[in-house]
Amino acid sequence: MDDRTLTEMPLDELWVLHQSVATILASRLEAEKSRLEDRLRLLHGDAARNLPERLSRRPYPAVLPKFRNPAEPHQTWSGRGKRPHWVTELLDAGGSIQDFQINDTRPSPR
Repeated sequence: MDDRTLTEMPLDELWVLHQSVATILASRLEAEKSRLEDRLRLLHGDAARNLPERLSRRPYPAVLPKFRNPAEPHQTWSGRGKRPHWVTELLDAGGSIQDFQINDTRPSPR
């Protein structure tokens, strides 16, 4: 069908043609979607069989705090990650990181 045939076609016939093309297109898209979903399920099943048994992270021990804010003792820091604001402020004021270190008073293992 060429453009001239479509431009000369009456509006009612064009509308019927449009509806039939839309119906055919919708059914083909649905069939293609179903085919791709089946393929994805198949691939996902293969991938799931090839994964290791244990996917969860191993448990890490709790990290004890190493530094304490002398002005507000409830504020502590383990020394890991980004420095808290209170540490940065105290260091900028001229303090040393050792000034905020928590002394370990736990008994040593025997």
